[in-house]
Amino acid sequence: MTKKYGLMSSGMLLAVVLAYLAFWPTPADPVAWQPPKDAGYVGDHAVNHKLAELQQWALGSEQEGPEFIAVSDGVLYTGLSNGDILKINADGQQQELVVNTGGRPLGLDVDTQGRLLVADGLRGLLRVTGRGHDAKIESLLTTVQQPVANDLVRYADAVKIGQDGTIWLTDASRRFDPKDWGGTFEASVLDILEQQCTGRVIAQNPITLAARVAMDGLCFPNGLEFSGDGKTMYVSETGSYRILAVNMVKLASLGADQGAKAVPTLTQAMKLGAVTVFADNLPGFPDNLTRSSSGRIWVGLTKPRSPVVDALAPYPFLRQITLRLPRFLWPVPPAYGHVIAYDEKGTVVDDLQDPTGAYPETTAATEAYGKLYIQSLHSHTIGWIPYVGPQVPRAEVEDYLDGILAH
Repeated sequence: MTKKYGLMSSGMLLAVVLAYLAFWPTPADPVAWQPPKDAGYVGDHAVNHKLAELQQWALGSEQEGPEFIAVSDGVLYTGLSNGDILKINADGQQQELVVNTGGRPLGLDVDTQGRLLVADGLRGLLRVTGRGHDAKIESLLTTVQQPVANDLVRYADAVKIGQDGTIWLTDASRRFDPKDWGGTFEASVLDILEQQCTGRVIAQNPITLAARVAMDGLCFPNGLEFSGDGKTMYVSETGSYRILAVNMVKLASLGADQGAKAVPTLTQAMKLGAVTVFADNLPGFPDNLTRSSSGRIWVGLTKPRSPVVDALAPYPFLRQITLRLPRFLWPVPPAYGHVIAYDEKGTVVDDLQDPTGAYPETTAATEAYGKLYIQSLHSHTIGWIPYVGPQVPRAEVEDYLDGILAH
């Protein structure tokens, strides 16, 4: 009898667990999609250990998450998970607190007046004037009025000023506000597993501060950067393992054609030639973008791709079951250091990796002052290596000179 009751109890427990995994509500409503087949670490992305000798600066605040670095007038600016924004000199020896935003500063840029623009994942777009006790924080954008009034900015991620002064911002997810879901990392995981592709790019007039949605329907749009002539805007689409190139003239004309009450989707913009794929089928999740003075476009891959995530992509129900598991069982890939440099044609010109992931979640690479600064979502340090860029092989130089002399 005892054995019979034991079997019944085990069966009831199993039934409860199965019912929970099958029917318990989840925050995400996944949709089926088909990711490109992961080519792995081959070709331009063949495994290497160029980041293995990464040197690191401890952050005086003992906080974590120097997720992005902006460079201006010989100094570096970075935001941390506790809301601090630090000003750091090029050799890392002097660190100064600029301000605490009270949120989570992610992307940064500096305008022509020396004011710091902050894409704060919890507070929207901010502008900081001064520093320390004299710092003034202005809220520039928490809602968009066009095409829909009072449309909330839920996940301000990256900010970049265009050549005409327009402020560009990525709103990575309209579904998952980091304030409601445990932080920026947790919200990003939910959005990418769901694949509803609700992210968008927002443009704001720097004088009137009027803002409009310039394009929507992106799968977690993240980093922003411009070409040297300002005619192309690059956007990393984290949820699709790719980087997009946006023709600014065509996007503007497309927006005008759509009218004030409509916004071009990414699909429409691609069909009409306003957006092309700059880099596709990356071996990880692309995060921030930066451009060096030499013209290299850098991207950090915050995590490698997950075979489990890719395999579950066509099966929304299985992804819902995954989200019902304890968070430590979610298919979050292990740490793997990886940053890539491109020229403006989309050709890989350098690829630096550390398969051990000793410096976790390489969210960005910033090339400046003879160094390559590496950033992270969760590290307590800023990584760096001396860097002058890839060297052209002597044989190629000689062939080039011979070609010139021949003509």
